[in-house]
Order: sequence, then structure tokens, then C-alpha cells
Amino acid sequence: MRTALVIGTGLIGTSAALALTARGVTVYLTDRDTEQARTAAALGAGTAQPPEAPVDLAVVAVPPARIAEVLADAQRRGTARGYLDVGSVKGVPRRELAGLGGDPRSYLGTHPMAGREQSGPLAATADLFEGRPWVLTPGAETDTEVLNLALELIALCRAVPVIMDADAHDRAVALVSHTPQLLSSLVAARLTEADETAVRLCGQGIRDVTRIAASEPRMWIDILSANPGPVADVLAAVAGDLDETVRALRALESADEAKRGAGAEGIAGVLRRGNAGRARIPGKHGQTPTAYATVAVLISDRPGELARIFADAGAAGVNIEDVRIEHATGQQAGHVQLMVEPQSVTALTEVLRGRGWAIRQS
Repeated sequence: MRTALVIGTGLIGTSAALALTARGVTVYLTDRDTEQARTAAALGAGTAQPPEAPVDLAVVAVPPARIAEVLADAQRRGTARGYLDVGSVKGVPRRELAGLGGDPRSYLGTHPMAGREQSGPLAATADLFEGRPWVLTPGAETDTEVLNLALELIALCRAVPVIMDADAHDRAVALVSHTPQLLSSLVAARLTEADETAVRLCGQGIRDVTRIAASEPRMWIDILSANPGPVADVLAAVAGDLDETVRALRALESADEAKRGAGAEGIAGVLRRGNAGRARIPGKHGQTPTAYATVAVLISDRPGELARIFADAGAAGVNIEDVRIEHATGQQAGHVQLMVEPQSVTALTEVLRGRGWAIRQS
């Protein structure tokens, strides 16, 4: 691949363009918001000038409702040798493209499983896709050359290709992406009516659950409008779980000991199922997150403190597998949670304490 056209210069399109440009591909940028395309170009993602000849690959990075229309137009104009989209829904755009008379041979639906709660070109990074799954949904008609171009794009973005059926993909993302967004927003919405005193008690748990609730509503309306059925199916199952959990909690209020016991067992069942589901989520190197031990270090809000912790961990010969920061409300301090292999906890703790760090081990 020597040339590419990115149509749509939001977070995903600009991030892909930055990655391609960094690896020597000539990238052309276009967006119906010309100012956004110029912003992406100014960031080094490519040029906002139109290509003088057909490019090797056109990457359509527009909202799901517009994918088929943009693809069909680009194909009619002979923009590229191959076309793919990076939308979060795959079945609907493919069917809509067929309805518009588009060419299924030169098109491949894809979905990089990466993103941020911020949107737009200013939120883009060249490493957004590194190590992340990138789903490919080739059909029986997909030309081999287009599949190879898509695989080359994924390799240049340093992502991991995953082949799926388009409708199976849509059911999967309903569970692992679209429903979590709605649940995060529902929990965060409860905070709008909460007393200020309650809000000041917010800790890391509520911050984790509501992080993606900061996402752009307009973008999510586009996504959910293209995948409503599978998302509704998952939410209906969650609603059933919620009903059972509410009944279990009400039972815990009962004066009847047997009912309280049944209620406790109901809650325990939900928590155990949650443990089992959480353990299935792949972590670094395919390990589950529970494989790591956590060492929490008290840290002040001063420049250079994080770098000093990492340097001291390196001096202990310990690799930090993951890291989280838990801020203390109203204070210039917090805890840095260092996730490490369990056998490294003792060495790390001894070195950090020896260098003056206050440790809270869990």
C-alpha cells in the first residue's frame, strides 16, 4: 500500500491516518467538515488536498448511518482499488450498500476495537490501535486483493486481525461495547439527582463504571440506531437479572430468616457470576486480570512522582503489567495501583518502602 484516502477525520479516521503516515503511506484526507480535515492534516495525518489518481485503499470512517451512501459514492467515482469501513456495526451497511447497487467485491467491512471517550481529530493518536483486535467481516464476494489491503492496513496500525461473520460481530459488540455504554450512562445519570454530599464521596469504583459515560451522545445515537435489536436483547437479559437482584435485596429486609437467607444467596449468585464473567476477559498476553497482584503506593500530586515510582520499580527488577491512579477527593494526593506478577510483590514492596514510599498492599 502506497496511497490511502481516509473519508471522515474523527477519532478513528485520523488515528488510522496518523499510523499510516508514520509508516510511509501517502494519506489523503476528506471530511464534509472541511475544517476538521484541515485540523487532521495540521496534526500530521496527511494532506487535505484531493488525490490526483485512484488510491490503493479508501478507508470510510463516518457514522454508521452514512457508511453505505459514502461507500457507494466513492465506488461510483472509482476512488480506490479497495474500500473498507471502520464502523462499529457491520450487517446493516453491507445490506444497504447492496441496495444502493454498490460493488461487494471491492468492499470489506471492518471494525477496530479501540476508541476513547473523547472524539474528533484532536483526540487521535497513531498508537490507538496497537495490540487491539481489528475485526474483518469478509463475504463470499470479497476480492482477495481487498482482504490483503485490509490486512496490510491492520499490520501498519499494529492491531490484531480477527475474522468474523458480520451479524455475529454485531451481536458480540452489542454485549461487549454497546450495552456497557448504556449501562455506564444509566449509572452516571443517577448522579445528576444526587445530593452534593453523596457526589463528594465518589471513589474509584464509580469513576471506573462511569468513565465511558463522558462519550459524545450524538455519536452513540448513530451507533445504537444501527444495532438496536441485539442491544435490546442484551438489555432485556440484564433487566431480568436486575429484577431478580431487586427481589433478593428486598428479601434481605425481611424479618423472616429463611427469606433473608434466600436473598443473601441470590446476591451471592450474582456476584459469583460476575466473578466468572470478569475472569473471561483477556488481559495482557492473554492472561486474566486476576492473575496480577496489586501494590498500592501513596503518591503526592507533584511533577515527576510517577516517573520516580516507575524508576524505583525498575531498580527492583519488577515489570509493571498495568497501572491505575486512584485520586483522593479534595486532596493533592492519591494511590497509584501497580499490577505485577504475584511473585514480584515482595521484592517490589521492599524496594519501594526502602526508598520512602508508603505502601498499601492488596
